[in-house]
Amino acid sequence: MGIVAGLDSSSGFTRVLVCDADTGAVLRQGYAPHPVDPKATEIDPQAWLLSLGEAASGGLLEGVQAIGVSAQQDGMVALDQQGNLVRPALLGNDKRAQVAAADLVDALGGRQAWAEAVGSVPQSSQLVAKLRWMARTEPEAAQRTALVLQPHDWLVWQLLGRPARSTTDRGAASATGYWSARTGTYRPDLVELALGHQAALPEVLGPSDVAGTTPEGLLISAGTGETMAAAFGLGVAVGDAVVSLGASGSVMAVHHEALADPAGMITSFADATGMHLPVVHTLNAVRALRGTAELLGTGALAELSALALKSTPGSSGLVFLPYLEGERTPQLPHTAGTLTGLRRESMKPEHLARAAFEGMLCSLADAMDVLRGRGVEVRRVFLLGATAALPAIQALAPAVFGAQVVVPQPADYAARGAAVAPSRNTRRTSTPRPRST
Repeated sequence: MGIVAGLDSSSGFTRVLVCDADTGAVLRQGYAPHPVDPKATEIDPQAWLLSLGEAASGGLLEGVQAIGVSAQQDGMVALDQQGNLVRPALLGNDKRAQVAAADLVDALGGRQAWAEAVGSVPQSSQLVAKLRWMARTEPEAAQRTALVLQPHDWLVWQLLGRPARSTTDRGAASATGYWSARTGTYRPDLVELALGHQAALPEVLGPSDVAGTTPEGLLISAGTGETMAAAFGLGVAVGDAVVSLGASGSVMAVHHEALADPAGMITSFADATGMHLPVVHTLNAVRALRGTAELLGTGALAELSALALKSTPGSSGLVFLPYLEGERTPQLPHTAGTLTGLRRESMKPEHLARAAFEGMLCSLADAMDVLRGRGVEVRRVFLLGATAALPAIQALAPAVFGAQVVVPQPADYAARGAAVAPSRNTRRTSTPRPRST
């Protein structure tokens, strides 16, 4: 296989990378934004196709033999018996299903029952909660729903000309809340519990399976969700963890088996290779740094970083618990952040700045310890996010995490991972060379 393409349809744009299947070298690429308000919680999925058409224009796909698709997770596309939209697609940032998620937890008998059933406890972002929300608030739309897809599934289905068979992969399926990564099977009873009736679900393909061939003759691989594609593109393996630094944070690792967590702190995803990606989320990461920067009047986070490095390990006794929005790990949704250890000598801007970095990283280390406590090996940590390049984070992270820390060069890892997928049966493409700290 000579030339392959990776398509990443994220929440805000479509990126297409055309790569050499043998070397992984990017030959050309395309980009187009999605015509939607970034704060929107619903969208006509035709916008994804329009964006794809623009990103792949100008002969970008000339010579391409296969395409791998990754797309934003936690979106829901509800279709009727004829394959028509029942309502606009719901996006992953839609939080209206919080009450519905709590209802589902009670309906099945508690958090442990869900963890044992599918490896996760319902959250508002998951499809199972969205289905429950639709059944409660839009019963007519729920009644018309005959097929439930995610953005990744819908795009593959459209590229293949809307065949009778719809497909997904085990990575995307594991994010639904009604497919078990441990057993590799759907729980149709949970779909009925949420929606009120049975609905068709896409066939779950294996890592090396092919979804089909387009009318133009292009092979379409199983593809996967955006998180799993990014992990694949990074080249993470057993012993690696990925720490994402956004306003909130997450710790994801590669493991040989699915993990059921009765407390609900671990979400057990499957990955794109046949392994598993247990993930632990925190509600507070970079938002704690930004709040501290505003308090100190330092402006940019780079200034806060420089200030923090003027302090010493331990921040002169200051301890910052960064639970500014409550916290998910540990489960303290109504708690608040605290600052302790105040003494006259510790009341200096540099000590508070360092305490903010230490508090954020220690919170993520707590999340990592949840995985380690379940037997997940972590020897190397990939730091993702714009703030990963801050000198204070790179200086503190290795000691806090107790592992080698790697900051990968910025790249379109989800699109790269999607491009790797069609060629996995020939030769695994090369992965980006990381920068170690």
